Amino acid sequence: MHMHSHGAGERTSKVLRVSLVVTLAYIVLLVIAGIRAHSLALLSEAGHNLSDFVALLLSLVAVYLESRPPSATKTYGWHRAGVLAALVNAGSLVVVSFLIFYEAFRRLQNPEHVHAGVMIWVAAAGVVMNGVIALLLYRSGRDVNIRSALLHEIGDTVSTAAVIVGGWVILATGQYWIDSALSFGIGALILWSGFGICRETLNILLEGTPRGIKLDRVEAAMRAVEGVNDVHDLHVWNIGSETRALSCHISIEDIPPSVSERILRDVKERLHQEFHIDHTTIQFEHVICEVAHGCVIPVSEEEHHGHSH
Repeated sequence: MHMHSHGAGERTSKVLRVSLVVTLAYIVLLVIAGIRAHSLALLSEAGHNLSDFVALLLSLVAVYLESRPPSATKTYGWHRAGVLAALVNAGSLVVVSFLIFYEAFRRLQNPEHVHAGVMIWVAAAGVVMNGVIALLLYRSGRDVNIRSALLHEIGDTVSTAAVIVGGWVILATGQYWIDSALSFGIGALILWSGFGICRETLNILLEGTPRGIKLDRVEAAMRAVEGVNDVHDLHVWNIGSETRALSCHISIEDIPPSVSERILRDVKERLHQEFHIDHTTIQFEHVICEVAHGCVIPVSEEEHHGHSH
C-alpha cells in the first residue's frame, strides 16, 4: 500500500511540473496578446492563469510535504500541508476576482477598441491547454489540494471558451463593452470556486465533521455491532483532506479482553468499509458514565447512587 501511494505521488508531481511549465508559457502569451488586442478579457485570463500557476506550485510543494513520514514532532506527518496550500490558493482566487471586477467596471465606463480575432485564437489555445491539464489532474488525485488546482483549470477552460464566444459576438456586432462583460463573468466564476475551497479547507482546519459524513449514521453503524451497548463522546474529523480520524467511548459488558478485542475489530472494520475511517481512538467502558465539562467520566455504581440522592 505504501509503495502504491508513493507511486501515485510521483505521478501527481510529474503532472504538476508539466502543468507549471505549460501554464507559465500561456501566461506570457496571454499578456502579450492582451496588450496587443487591448482586451481586458485576455488580461483577466492572464490573471486567472497566474493564480493557476501559483495554485499548481503550491500543490507541488504540498505533494512533496505530504509524502514525508511522521516524526516525533509531526506525529500525523504533513497531511495538512496540502490543506493549507489549498486555502492560500483559494484566497488568491478571491483577490484576483475583485481586481478583475474593478478593472471591468472601469472599462465599462470607457470601452476600448478590442481586436476580436486575436482574442479568439489565443482563447482557443487556452481551451485546449487548460482542458488537457484538467484531465491530467483529474486522473492523478482527488484530495482537496489537487481538487483546488483542478477547479482552477476547469474554471479556466470554461472562461476561455466564453472568451471565444465573446470574440465572435464582438466581430459580429462591434460592441466592445462585451469584453468587459465577459471579464465580470470570469471574475464571478473565480470568486465562486475560491469561496467553495475556502469553506472546505477551513472546515478541515477547524476539525469540523468531514464532508459527506453524518455523525448519527456513524453512531448507528457502531451501535449495530454485536456487543456494543452505547456510543458517546463521538468525534470525527479530517487529519488531511483524505485522511479521516475518529475518537469515541463505547460501553460494553464486563467481559474478558479477548472478547472485547473482537468487538473492537468489528467496529474498526465497519468504520473502514462504510465511512473510510482508518485512524481510530476507541475507549471501552463497562460502568455508568456522566459528563463533566464536556468530558465523559466513568463513575462507580456507589458514586452514581450518591449523585442521584
